[in-house]
Amino acid sequence: MLDSPEMATLVAVVVGGGVGFALGVVEDRMQRLAIGVVGGAVLGLLAGFMAAETILPSIDPVTTAVGVLVGAGLGLAVWLLGGRDGDIVRNVLVGTALGWLFGAWLAAEFDGTRAGAIIVSLVLGILVGGAIGRRPRPNNVERSEIALSSRKYIFLTPALVFVAAALVIPLGRTIWLGFLTGNPNDLQWNGIENYTKLFSDPDIINFSGFTDMFTSGLFWIAIAVIAAGVVVGGVVGRRLGHSFEASPGSLSLMAGGAALLSFAVFVNIRGTIANNLWWIFSVIIFAVGLGLAVAVLADRAKGENIAKSLIFLPMAISFVGASVIWRLIYVARPAQDQQTGVFNTIWIKIGEWSNSATATVVIAAILGLVIAGLLYLAWRGWQADAQAVVGSSLAVSLMLAWLIYRFVGPGIGGFVVNEATGTVIPDPVLFISGNAPWNNFWMMVVFIWIQTGFAMVIFSAAIKAVPEDLLEAARIDGATESQSFWRVTVPQIFPTIGVVVTTLIVTVLKVFDIPKVMTNGNFGTQVLANEMWERAFTQLD
Repeated sequence: MLDSPEMATLVAVVVGGGVGFALGVVEDRMQRLAIGVVGGAVLGLLAGFMAAETILPSIDPVTTAVGVLVGAGLGLAVWLLGGRDGDIVRNVLVGTALGWLFGAWLAAEFDGTRAGAIIVSLVLGILVGGAIGRRPRPNNVERSEIALSSRKYIFLTPALVFVAAALVIPLGRTIWLGFLTGNPNDLQWNGIENYTKLFSDPDIINFSGFTDMFTSGLFWIAIAVIAAGVVVGGVVGRRLGHSFEASPGSLSLMAGGAALLSFAVFVNIRGTIANNLWWIFSVIIFAVGLGLAVAVLADRAKGENIAKSLIFLPMAISFVGASVIWRLIYVARPAQDQQTGVFNTIWIKIGEWSNSATATVVIAAILGLVIAGLLYLAWRGWQADAQAVVGSSLAVSLMLAWLIYRFVGPGIGGFVVNEATGTVIPDPVLFISGNAPWNNFWMMVVFIWIQTGFAMVIFSAAIKAVPEDLLEAARIDGATESQSFWRVTVPQIFPTIGVVVTTLIVTVLKVFDIPKVMTNGNFGTQVLANEMWERAFTQLD
């Protein structure tokens, strides 16, 4: 009858409920002790009978004795440190039970017999039941206190049971299975060998190219941008009478530098785990940053609803559908064929312009005028103490100046020059099927494109909930719109930012569809979910 786990669980619930009811009505101390011991023994027997074959302990007398003595000593120490308040016997029983559990079962070899498991669980049940039975029956005042303090547990228990069943228990079982080897019908203890093999696999995590980061241009550009942010913060701080000011301009530069630095790190640390970490970092930065920017810029603007609807629209597309769309955008045809991918069509056209003297002059002149306008905007922003305007204008100006240099100098775009004939040949970019490890980032763009709308909607609702009185008080004190946003609005919506970041982290950790559809984990784009799929259903490991 008890071969069924469901029936054993039902019997355990009935026995546990009966023991609890009996302890609630019986006052005699010896009777309560007997009820606790008998109930614990029955539940211990059930646990021993139902224990899985893979965890039957082989009892080692020495380890068990050491565990019991240490546990009893800890129980006594807790009683002494607690001011000798409470029942010393109950404290020792609890400590002994924990020591017995560790010494006789957890620290034992799992090659024992069913009888050994029954003995261990029976003794454990008697010790725990005895500790419970030693507790005196509460009086009316104590009952009221128990009733009040137990309400939170009563209401939380259903949710906690659901979380435990759906998350905690599967997680614990997964970790436990990591210490075993063999097929499901013949699992054997393997220690940490599986984990050692996992983290020593270069396809999972590979630090061999880490030192190359310090010779990459991206790393030093990131350091320069961070240093510029520190300098801007120092200059603004001295104007305000202190050493450093965390202004929008300084924070924007430092955040941008941190993003570039993360790219410099992750392009040199390869493997599945590194890819997942890169996904988390990049998606959080860009999805949260873009979502917050759109929510702020569109707030109370003309056409706000239309703009937000268009940005939110990708949320209606599945990850598979979005992956197919962006795969067509990224596709690269052979150099001699007409390009059908949007990005490669534009890239090759830029290469043609770069090799045309007339187009180069026209584009350089246009970009120069734009830079002049941005520099004027930065100057006006400096006068108005709008640090965000200054920082963003200078950053865009630097990027445009680099474009002018590329157009006028070595060239830019999708082309190569045939040294033998001097002719210009189109050179499409293999966005996802090559160009590793940057193909990971081009796949992240799909995820960012979808999740930016989600972040925008949440942030927009949070911004509209900021009390207008606080913003009005900031304006009266002379704060600019930028200062009001960074010093009033952002602190008010910070809990919402935390919720969005947490949600995105959980979602990114589960990313599967995009790598599966676009590359199937090839070309150095493997992620954990796809790795688990292949190990389980392709390699049957």
